[in-house]
Amino acid sequence: MASHSAQISSDKRFLIFFDFDETIVDETSDDMVVQAAPGQHLPGWLKDTYQPGRYNEYMQRVLAYLAEQGVTESDIRAVMEKIPATPGMLTLFQFLRTRPPQDFEVVLLSDANTFFIESWLRRTGARQLFHRIFTNPATFNKDGRLVMRPFHSHDCQRCPENMCKQVVVRDYVTRRTHERGKPYQRVFYVGDGANDFCPALFLGPKDVAFPRRDFPMHRLITETHEAMPGEFKAVTVPWVSAEEVVQRLRKLMAE
Repeated sequence: MASHSAQISSDKRFLIFFDFDETIVDETSDDMVVQAAPGQHLPGWLKDTYQPGRYNEYMQRVLAYLAEQGVTESDIRAVMEKIPATPGMLTLFQFLRTRPPQDFEVVLLSDANTFFIESWLRRTGARQLFHRIFTNPATFNKDGRLVMRPFHSHDCQRCPENMCKQVVVRDYVTRRTHERGKPYQRVFYVGDGANDFCPALFLGPKDVAFPRRDFPMHRLITETHEAMPGEFKAVTVPWVSAEEVVQRLRKLMAE
């Protein structure tokens, strides 16, 4: 899901990207949807079809299975709406909401899907915070099955076949800088997973990566600093509670 950004004002000082699973919400939505299945588990034959790097295709099979078992749109929505936010995340959202309108352009970038994300955001009243959402498109067909499609294709060797977040971040920043006629003062990236490391490599020395502490993104940044000093350029601020992100953003606002 990627829409045009012409209606976003050009005076935003900062651009902040958020991942969804285990960053905004404290679970992985693809894992949580299994709670809607009979007995809250998937059969072994289905789990055995997973292939590394092809998770999107696997989830398409999972969603087809759920539909065959009579799981409805409202069943899936109910599961998504119950996923808890990560510690401090709703405080961070409130902080962003109450900033002057020229401060933050807020973008969500996730390898989940539109239905899972929109269900959760609307339930928590957070949908309006996000100017753009980039994720795998998913809609219910006439048979009541949630059909998910890959977001795009790319050539990055680090990322799953259906999404390289660095491609999305790079293209978005380049396009918006051209539309605005000026760069952002800083770009921020809040994430947790290995697929959040790749887009964070795009960030420059004035930008800030906010990896969830001791999650894969944080470990990869640490390993890169040790193995290839200077390769990862952004300032790194790990967090356990998103209130730590608020604290750092407050300091940067005051500069």
